[in-house]
Amino acid sequence: MQKLIHIDMDAFFVSVEIRDRPELANLPVAVGGNSKRRGVLSTCNYIAREFGVRSAMPTSVALIKCPNLVLVPSRMDVYKEVSTHIREIFSRYTNIIEPLSLDEAYLDVTDCKLFKGSATLIAQDIRETIYRETGLTASAGISSLKFLAKVASDYNKPNGQFVITPSEVCSFIAELPLNKISGVGKVTFEKLKSLGLEYGRDIQAVDQAIINNNFGKFGLVLYQRCQGIDNRNVETTRVRKSVGVERTFPEDIDDLDTLRSILTDKLIPELKKRSEKYLHERKISKLGVKVKFNDFHQTTKDFAYSNFDEGIFLDLLTEAVNRGDGKKVRLLGVHIGLNNIEVKNQQFELSW
Repeated sequence: MQKLIHIDMDAFFVSVEIRDRPELANLPVAVGGNSKRRGVLSTCNYIAREFGVRSAMPTSVALIKCPNLVLVPSRMDVYKEVSTHIREIFSRYTNIIEPLSLDEAYLDVTDCKLFKGSATLIAQDIRETIYRETGLTASAGISSLKFLAKVASDYNKPNGQFVITPSEVCSFIAELPLNKISGVGKVTFEKLKSLGLEYGRDIQAVDQAIINNNFGKFGLVLYQRCQGIDNRNVETTRVRKSVGVERTFPEDIDDLDTLRSILTDKLIPELKKRSEKYLHERKISKLGVKVKFNDFHQTTKDFAYSNFDEGIFLDLLTEAVNRGDGKKVRLLGVHIGLNNIEVKNQQFELSW
């Protein structure tokens, strides 16, 4: 049985900024959003979150919620350097590491002999080492199942950890709100609740066919998660599933011809250039367009296709814009899906 740790840095970007500028420590701070009118926040500290400020929130909205919010420009090079240091710390405990982003990763410590193989003590030592060497705090989740390790890392944030032992898995899932499971967004959660399904125990007690019939392929995944089944390993090689380009406009646009010109003259050429390094060994599986309207609702239209086709992108754009019933557009994006590559993972059959 696997011993998995999910490490999640606490408000990573903004924590780096506060570490380097201690005078910001007791203030509400956010990274990004340097344009007060059109900007979007990358992340914010926990003081700002008390005012209702959140990552990916438009700056204008954040400043209404927290007028004293301090906006700090992003320093991506610094964040990448710190992330590299943190990843080096991980490698002292295991070489089975799956980075999810600059600030989070899965670690398989099944075979780690430190602390007599205690994943709980290993996670604690990793967090203490990160703090000692970088001045930053991290939270951790520990479990035998991958999805539960990620869920657990959010339970004692910031600067804490939470353990779900194998014997606790079923009882923990029974009390778990379904929207805590990755893939269950607002729309899916509302549909689940309409069927009387709100907690793991509700799916544990229902016939699998009901879940499959209402939620398709994801229904099977959701049903298995609630039964305590997650056979995924920590992948040391992550495969990119898509490539995309998007642009937020200085002014909202309500003219379809203008949007079409932006798509064909700017976004598609940039997407082609960005995709080049992936298409030597991969093939396109789908084309897609994303539109975000001026009320911040967004929609995506995809079409299964194996080549860049400007005409298809334009058709998808028209369909997506029509969904807005005349609303102006604040963001336009295009993307391609990439076909899957088989990645071989090491298998482990060791005790907890």
